Amino acid sequence: MNYSLEEIMQYIEEEDAKFIRLAFRDVFGVQKNVSVMPDELAKAFEEGIAINASAIAGFESSGYANLYLRPDASTLTVLPWRPDRGRVLRMICDVYTPSGELFECDTRALLKKAVGEAEAAGISFMIGSESEFYLFKKDEDGNPTDIPYDEAGYLDIAPLDRGENIRREIVLTIEEMGLKPERSHHERGPGQNEIDFHYGEPLTAADHAITYKMAVDTIADRNGLKADFSPMPLDGKPGNGYHINIYAADRDGRDVCRYAAAGIINRIRDITLFLNPSDDSYSRFGMSTAPNRISWSSDLDSELISVTAYRNMIRTELRSPDAMSNPYLAYALIIFAGLEGIRSQMELPIEKDPDGALLPQSRAESRMVAGESSFVADCIPAGIIKAYLR
Repeated sequence: MNYSLEEIMQYIEEEDAKFIRLAFRDVFGVQKNVSVMPDELAKAFEEGIAINASAIAGFESSGYANLYLRPDASTLTVLPWRPDRGRVLRMICDVYTPSGELFECDTRALLKKAVGEAEAAGISFMIGSESEFYLFKKDEDGNPTDIPYDEAGYLDIAPLDRGENIRREIVLTIEEMGLKPERSHHERGPGQNEIDFHYGEPLTAADHAITYKMAVDTIADRNGLKADFSPMPLDGKPGNGYHINIYAADRDGRDVCRYAAAGIINRIRDITLFLNPSDDSYSRFGMSTAPNRISWSSDLDSELISVTAYRNMIRTELRSPDAMSNPYLAYALIIFAGLEGIRSQMELPIEKDPDGALLPQSRAESRMVAGESSFVADCIPAGIIKAYLR
């Protein structure tokens, strides 16, 4: 819901809120925020709140001393874990230049551009996600260890699954914040958990993704644990995936997911750097059920992409990304690649092709591929590319 300033001020009074966090993210998707008092909100909406561009990853070469945060009123939510008195609210912000233009290296602005380009072509995209994380114990000084919270396995239950109550608390908390989790369970690894989300509009799905990670980190910490979303938290154990589910339809409601899947396959090597930005991302490829080859299947197995019938529609699931990626940037690139496939009515290659090309096998290789890609250069502002190639 897109609240007016008057409605927000009334809500602040009703909730006894004293601080408003204005959240944004750097080009790598790391969440940042500035807290303001309620009296500063009118200024935030009208003029923006200044931040030092040189101190933010990917913004430092923008040429601007200051950039400005303007909140998106539709993202207003209470942080449930903060005190009931003097409550803390949060709104996600867009980043603007001093002249009042959207800052091109703000990846939220890039996702808006991708969605707008798709809408202009008569295509609507919906995004869902399946996100895995480990829970690790902390030592007596509160420092994280590499000791898993439990030794349970796939779909195990309590008492073997000790994460059950943590997941329950996460799900109830993010529901209170307006997110729509679909299901949760213990995953294959010891202490490994998964929470999945319904399809949503891409911008909302990305906003929810960063909210979800913040909530998981906070709730784990409140329970004396450390949440770890990294691709390979434990050597020899299953890695953490961030599977992205994509649905696409044309203006007449016709399913065009197969074309979109073909477009993603065609550009996956070009965009892997942005879907898998850490060195450990490439250790995960080929481990357990994580893909390392560019292929697809019509069933839910370990291929890069599955294209399956789901509730009278085609569901496309991309399995290579991990949660170190910036969801705004990842979703934008998936839309750009899918849109290219739809426009060209691109056909999928041979199913389960054993000779399919490999995904990049290292971050160095993925940097090289991205740096030489005309597709990447056309889709992503130079400042973002430069930050990832460094």
